[in-house]
Amino acid sequence: MIPQREIAPGVAVAAIGFGGYHLGMLKDESGAIRLLHAAIDAGITFLDNAWEYNEHVSEERMGKALADGNRRDDVFLMTKVCTHGRGADVGMQQLEESLRRLRTDYLDLWQVHECVYDDDPARHYAKGGVLEAVERAKREGKVRFVGFTGHKHPGIHREMIERGFPFDTAQMPLNVLDPNYRSFEKNVLPLARERGIHVIGMKAFGEGRMVKKGHIDPDDALRYAMSLPGVLTTVTGIDSQEVLDHHVRIADNFTPLDEVALQGLRDKYKHLATDGHLELFKSTAKNDADEGRAQHGFPPMSKLAM
Repeated sequence: MIPQREIAPGVAVAAIGFGGYHLGMLKDESGAIRLLHAAIDAGITFLDNAWEYNEHVSEERMGKALADGNRRDDVFLMTKVCTHGRGADVGMQQLEESLRRLRTDYLDLWQVHECVYDDDPARHYAKGGVLEAVERAKREGKVRFVGFTGHKHPGIHREMIERGFPFDTAQMPLNVLDPNYRSFEKNVLPLARERGIHVIGMKAFGEGRMVKKGHIDPDDALRYAMSLPGVLTTVTGIDSQEVLDHHVRIADNFTPLDEVALQGLRDKYKHLATDGHLELFKSTAKNDADEGRAQHGFPPMSKLAM
């Protein structure tokens, strides 16, 4: 059985989360729906998504999968608002669109997506900004919990928290290389725990680069990410039954590694970490969404030679 961790009294989620981005990348929609059903049947309850993923295909597929078999009540459903600096009115419009695509009348968690530019905290906290929509949606019962995400620099996460909005969650990269390069584990995780903010981990495998390029043992990678104190769930890119089976094998009756074991893994892979070549989402624009780039005056990624 996959362990459940509480976000609030009586509300728990599985220690592994299903990433919605990959759901929209699969070629066959029916296969994508079957994969999500298999994940839910295996005990994965936390579902990740975003308004902009794959031009809304990810939300549409997840909505179809949840409607097929009336599975909405079996999961903790999260998606993200993608205003990228636009106002609360855009945020509320996106919320209604997400609810329609996901075929539900409420979200368990709504997060401000991709806080990756230095001016993002100021934009989100500005009068009339997206945090007013987040606050309103929670007040009106359209969302149960609220948070924010990002993958670029721990300083941006710290500012989002320190400005004082009462976030329930914060999503960030947490993996075995992170402690030795622009570390979210060292610089954000303790602050979030101090403020009572539940942390959602992501990029446990560095989007595959850590395993494919760095030859890091995927068992080590997932066990490390799932073991960090204060992590509510670890969202991963499950894109096949093979990957799902691997994650479920690790998560089944999972016991977190102790600090000695965690430090052993940090030391084991430190030689791969310190220049960031396996965590390009921190140091390049490779992972920055075109929706956000447009709002900051940058060309789409298709126009850049990466």
